[in-house]
Amino acid sequence: MSLKEKIDLDRLPSHIAIIMDGNGRWAKQHGQLRVFGHRNGITAVREAAEAAAELGVKYLTLYAFSTENWNRPRVEVNALMQLLLQTINQEVTTLNKNNIRLHAIGDLESLPPRNRKHLQKVMDETANNSRMTLTLALSYSSRWEIVEVARKLADQIHSGQCKPEEVNQQCIEKLLSTHDMPDPELLIRTSGEMRISNFMLWQIAYAELYFTPTLWPDFRRDDLYKAILDFQCRERRFGKTSEQIQNVKKQE
Repeated sequence: MSLKEKIDLDRLPSHIAIIMDGNGRWAKQHGQLRVFGHRNGITAVREAAEAAAELGVKYLTLYAFSTENWNRPRVEVNALMQLLLQTINQEVTTLNKNNIRLHAIGDLESLPPRNRKHLQKVMDETANNSRMTLTLALSYSSRWEIVEVARKLADQIHSGQCKPEEVNQQCIEKLLSTHDMPDPELLIRTSGEMRISNFMLWQIAYAELYFTPTLWPDFRRDDLYKAILDFQCRERRFGKTSEQIQNVKKQE
């Protein structure tokens, strides 16, 4: 039985988030510059997206470029922006073929105008696709997002739309960039690093974390299947006891 066949399709995580890490180390292992690793990571993106959609996962979010990544060498940043431009233009046919909607979160205004224009074009062209939503986190960080939420809440209070004592968890969630999707149930990080790296800190409060030593350019369908199978072996309690969870299952 293949790994894919072992997956319980009735217990899939509805939203998987991936921190795509290891491109630079992969390139170094191959005696190449870091951008070589980024280019080869595109295959992993395609494999993960198609595999997730085929299984029935409804949301897949990829951490593509953080706000901190702007601090990398200018040559690498420029190469990444050019690679992003090429990729989103080339993949629109594949996205439509697989009925996948492209979405993006982050400080998109900080992207070069040309990238922003083409990104919006592909998002518009795939807007009606319904099989899965593929979200790219671009110029994103959780601390940036939380600051943005705080500013919006301050504006609402200043304008009288709400009172400080009325601010609650739901108010914050409505202002997050991910307000129109469920929180990730499974967070995958490649390359063996065991950090969250400022990614969706609010949203992954109850996500199951899965770390794999596989470098991102080597990530393939079976790697995704392994992560999902690991997820399905875990008991998700959300603060409750195992006994409470078992009692609920017996009542269903």
